[in-house]
Amino acid sequence: MCGIAGAVSLSGRPIEVLGRRLAVMAGLIRHRGPDGEGFWRAADDCVGFAHRRLAIIDLSPTGAQPMLAPNATAITYNGEVYNYRELREELAPHWRFRSNSDTECVLAAYERDDTECLARLRGMFAFALWDEKRKRLFCARDRFGIKPFYYAVVGDVLLFASEAKALLPWLPEIATDPQALAEYLTFQYGIGEHTLFKGVRQLLPGHALTLQDGQLRVWRYWDVNYEIDFDHSPNYYRRRTAELVGQSLGLHLRSDVPVGAYLSGGIDSSLVAILATRAQGNASQSFHGKFTCHPGYDESVYARTVAQGCGSRLHEIDIGPEDFRDNIERVVYHLDYPVAGPGSFPQFMVSRLAAAHVKVVLGGQGGDEVFGGYARYLLAYFEQCIKAAVDGTYRNGNYVVTIESIVPNLTLLQEYKPLMAEFWRQGLFGPAEERYLRLIDRSTDLADEVDWQALDRQRVAADFKAIFNNRANVRKEAYFDMMTHFDFKCLLPALLHVEDRMSMAHGLEARVPLLDHPLIEFAATVPADIKFAGGAMKHLIKTTFAADLPPSLLQRRDKMGFPVPLKEWFQGELADLVADLFASDSARARPFLNAPAVLRNFAEAGRFSRKTWGLLCLELWHRRFHDRAPEWRAMAA
Repeated sequence: MCGIAGAVSLSGRPIEVLGRRLAVMAGLIRHRGPDGEGFWRAADDCVGFAHRRLAIIDLSPTGAQPMLAPNATAITYNGEVYNYRELREELAPHWRFRSNSDTECVLAAYERDDTECLARLRGMFAFALWDEKRKRLFCARDRFGIKPFYYAVVGDVLLFASEAKALLPWLPEIATDPQALAEYLTFQYGIGEHTLFKGVRQLLPGHALTLQDGQLRVWRYWDVNYEIDFDHSPNYYRRRTAELVGQSLGLHLRSDVPVGAYLSGGIDSSLVAILATRAQGNASQSFHGKFTCHPGYDESVYARTVAQGCGSRLHEIDIGPEDFRDNIERVVYHLDYPVAGPGSFPQFMVSRLAAAHVKVVLGGQGGDEVFGGYARYLLAYFEQCIKAAVDGTYRNGNYVVTIESIVPNLTLLQEYKPLMAEFWRQGLFGPAEERYLRLIDRSTDLADEVDWQALDRQRVAADFKAIFNNRANVRKEAYFDMMTHFDFKCLLPALLHVEDRMSMAHGLEARVPLLDHPLIEFAATVPADIKFAGGAMKHLIKTTFAADLPPSLLQRRDKMGFPVPLKEWFQGELADLVADLFASDSARARPFLNAPAVLRNFAEAGRFSRKTWGLLCLELWHRRFHDRAPEWRAMAA
């Protein structure tokens, strides 16, 4: 786990002040790699790499980067290829290894298989590799987007880095991308390659990039396809799920430093912590954030139950409003740009706690999107089941649960009555894609606060529908698979963005064992009526690991996913922060925002509304990056 950056000439001419560029970019991502710094430049100064090291595997100097192969191929690499031991054994006849690192396995695999080496890598990674023989840059990002990769073409130079902020000093201007802004205001995350920084793009999950002879090519090398297997019993799916989760845990525990675990009190992180503690054979360390300042936000009782049951030593942090006041600007800075919900703030606090004890921590990210853990799936399905019952279309492949079977699980929606009221406020029974868009659209209560005339909402809706209705991925028309597929493709990378930035802000490596591509590819073959039997969220995971998880956890009806008492804080202890921010001259000058309307309406936001959170982070982002653009430009001088 590290930070990478680099510059490559498109014209073949030497890059001006290459050493300065590399040093500045490395400095801006130093938090990602506190254990060392390295640079490499080609003899002609047409390409150069920078690296900040967080030493996890092969702690010796032989694992340092950028790494240069005997054939003059160079690599700067971030992440972990967990099957590096198996790769090393396979590649040993073709390569003389000089280190015990997974980085060198990537070099060896590339030497033998060229760009097809990506199919052999099992893990999380983002890397740039310079092939001196072909005069070609080859870059790739892991299948799920666990590790980040940003790039920008400025003049005749391609710049890349682990974090977008490292590219800002070299941009012609720091401006907002209107397409990305429209996506953010709609979903609170982007659904394409554009970022909120105009001119900065992300290499999408499962994509690779080459630059050769001045030509830039980007392509998808992996995708998940829902080829449903109807030929096996539920017992087979449970058995195979247990096998694949166990395999993934074993690989994710490979480390030359101690490994801990996040423990939120939910199913996914609890399962990972329990299985990891058992596999390690000794007492592990786990980490939990709680809110005790307001009722209804403290989930520590579940975290303690799991920790006590599996013998893990639990470290807790009680997070209060002053922590928010003191750290929210740091959170926005490390995020690069606003993304996802308020969970990034407690994630920042818990990661800081974990980094004081371990260098690697396991989390449960991915379980909701893969196995169906969001209450909105149940709500959307409930509506479509009613529609199917009225229309008599239960058996057309769209609806795999019936009204009768779904009713016992509807008690899970007790905490979501405001969401249900808003969802149904503008009608019922529309096309499935329009109804799901309505369910995840965060902009429905921003009519006064945002100048929508400056943004293209129709394009956002069209892009959403293109992903949601992509029959290349979801061939069988199961509504559940269509919902989870969209969230897997679009929401999950945003959550992984948070996971990466909030951990790496403290030099901590976060691993996500539920995101292992053999497991994901298998899960995509499981029929929806097994993953979502009777509308039971995470049915497959819960039944597979029923003997491992505490009964109190399996029977929970109130898990909400790291809720933060923002409404109480913004109308109480932190009211002055919100008022001062949106009453400022800078906030009033934003071309897209009606700051007085924000102040006028924010008190109306519901308990779990993200309206004020989203706009507050957007304003703090503008202050940190746009308003201080001269400081960023000065770094390039």
